[in-house]
Amino acid sequence: MAGVKPIPPGLAEARRAAYNQMMTEREISPSPPPSWLTGQVLLAMPSLRDPRFAQGVIFICAHNEEGAMGLMLNRQLRKPKFGDLMQQLNVEPNPPQRELPMGQGGPVEDHRGFVLHSADWIGEGSLNVDGDHVLSASMDVLQAIARGEGPEKARLLLGYSGWGAGQLEDEIRQNSWLNVPADDAILFDANYQRKWQRGLAKLKIDPGMLSGDAGQA
Repeated sequence: MAGVKPIPPGLAEARRAAYNQMMTEREISPSPPPSWLTGQVLLAMPSLRDPRFAQGVIFICAHNEEGAMGLMLNRQLRKPKFGDLMQQLNVEPNPPQRELPMGQGGPVEDHRGFVLHSADWIGEGSLNVDGDHVLSASMDVLQAIARGEGPEKARLLLGYSGWGAGQLEDEIRQNSWLNVPADDAILFDANYQRKWQRGLAKLKIDPGMLSGDAGQA
């Protein structure tokens, strides 16, 4: 299977510590430290010089002392189409009874597929991020969606965004990111171009007032 690889079993009861040795599995803490940003949305500031993340909007799926993993929400993926991908993966029925919007989740392992979805459907190996939003990367969620079933709200993202230990915290101190609580409009709305502005509006920030100098807003 070229596009989507399953999350290893046993992560349903663990806080995902994921990929590229940035994170390791850990038990979900009922009261994570307040600095952890799991379930928050990051908004890239002008001081972030990396063009891959310009005006980026990233949902943080896991954040702990080992690092962080998130999915970019406002990078549309025009190819492959969802139906074409399901055909490549031999997911039945084909064509699928339901299609998902697709996007680029980040520059890391961009061959991996992740379904970010509402918590009304949870499969084996799914990661319940914050009680309202779930991350799945196994075939069962795609099969359910192709049958017209599965979660009410969902989107498929290829690749992810990752940080090593302390890296995200350093970038926040450098005024590279703001964070806002996640909501379904930012996560699932099909208007990719308005997600960054919508996130800033939640903070009552006028984008035109932002400065690109570190330490200034």
